[in-house]
Amino acid sequence: MSNRARNFAPPLLRWSTGLVVLWQSWLMVRLSITHLNASGHSSALAHVRFMLSGAEMLAAVLFLIPPSEKTGGYLLLVIFGLAVVIHALHGDLGGISVLFVYAAAVFACLAFRTESARP
Repeated sequence: MSNRARNFAPPLLRWSTGLVVLWQSWLMVRLSITHLNASGHSSALAHVRFMLSGAEMLAAVLFLIPPSEKTGGYLLLVIFGLAVVIHALHGDLGGISVLFVYAAAVFACLAFRTESARP
């Protein structure tokens, strides 16, 4: 692989991951808003989804801004971890695989950032 491609790959991964996470978070916020006034367990779950998705949107924006990439990346990893736990507790194992892929991409971006920051 050429040096040009090596230099282009990490920002491409960061931007593609950040934008996809931002879009998916936006869709989840919109879905959660429609269920906030429901009664019972679904209302509580909608509130959790709303808060987690809102935090995920903020973290994704921070991840896309170079000076705050590290902060946003670590926040995304924490949020993905919480989402995995919530999915597992509800027996929804289908959504977990996507969260692991997102987390791996964020982790790779953070690892490259750490490597490139070393002298």
